[in-house]
Amino acid sequence: MAYRKTPAEVRRLEVAREHLVVRATEVVAELGWAQASVTAVADAAGIAAGSVYQHFSSKSALAVEVFRRAAQREVEVLGEVLAGDVDAAERLRRGVEVFARRALENHGLAHALLAAPAEPAVGTERLAFRRRYRALFAAVIEEGVATGLLPDQDAEITAAALTGAVGEVLVYPLSASAAHDTDQLVSRLTAVALRCAGAAP
Repeated sequence: MAYRKTPAEVRRLEVAREHLVVRATEVVAELGWAQASVTAVADAAGIAAGSVYQHFSSKSALAVEVFRRAAQREVEVLGEVLAGDVDAAERLRRGVEVFARRALENHGLAHALLAAPAEPAVGTERLAFRRRYRALFAAVIEEGVATGLLPDQDAEITAAALTGAVGEVLVYPLSASAAHDTDQLVSRLTAVALRCAGAAP
């Protein structure tokens, strides 16, 4: 008969796995994907490197989990902002502002999520999440067009352009050596976002 873990053992493994993901996220935020080796993550988690493989089949699998969790949180926050009770243009402005400020406040992790060189599996996840950001922006733009607040346009194309532009604008400021005025950067970025959708800044 196959051995079955007790509820206590399952819970212990879940707690250990969660601790590992949290520490791995911190290592990625500090060092980037390339330097977030299994050994570095294990050291941060206070475990032997071999113990990492009790929870993840490979470094790539761990990296994907770190990316998914962090990116999912950003998608949720953006979704909440874009679902507000003000008009579509204001929600669009707020969405870009909140996204940018959150990125600039946690630049190491944001750079890892948006642009830092990563394993192919993380790159695949990055593209999937870009589509999710794009879908959120497209829904708001479609509403703005439907209500006459925004000019007639292909919401998907505008949302794709906006998603790409926001990421590109943030890449350099998110690098550790870049100096920037956060308020000015956010103000200019939100103005560009509004112009992209055809709204007055």
